[in-house]
Amino acid sequence: MNKTLIIGLPIMLIILLISCEKKYQSPGHYENDLFADEHQEGKAYIMNRDECFDGSELVIASSYVILSDSSKGRGKSFFLYKVKSGKVLKTVRDSTVEMPMLFLSQYKLKINNTDSMYVYLKKLEGYRFIAKDRNLKYQWLKAAPVYSVEIN
Repeated sequence: MNKTLIIGLPIMLIILLISCEKKYQSPGHYENDLFADEHQEGKAYIMNRDECFDGSELVIASSYVILSDSSKGRGKSFFLYKVKSGKVLKTVRDSTVEMPMLFLSQYKLKINNTDSMYVYLKKLEGYRFIAKDRNLKYQWLKAAPVYSVEIN
């Protein structure tokens, strides 16, 4: 009995340890995403022309839009654009718009200088000091892309 106990006990311990081993599962394995169908990473919403026109307070058709100034470094970067001249298509706040005028954009616009474009603007929110210094009243409508003016 001693020989079987000496040989059998270590074998039984090894079998017991192997059968009780727990496989490691990452914490992500146990998560249950309740909003899995609502995630849309990497897809920004882009407005169409009608939505841009309806959501804007000032719409200008112009071929003279240039990057006037930009800010990088501390805080949020922003870009100042100058509209030298253009035709006002919609206005909510002002009856007349003085040209040239500046507007602010939170991101750099892809402007093709050879074509006329629609400038979709809304009332400037924030940027109090730069607005006072540069006489800014408007900013680019956030979800609006750059649309070229179609000539009929």
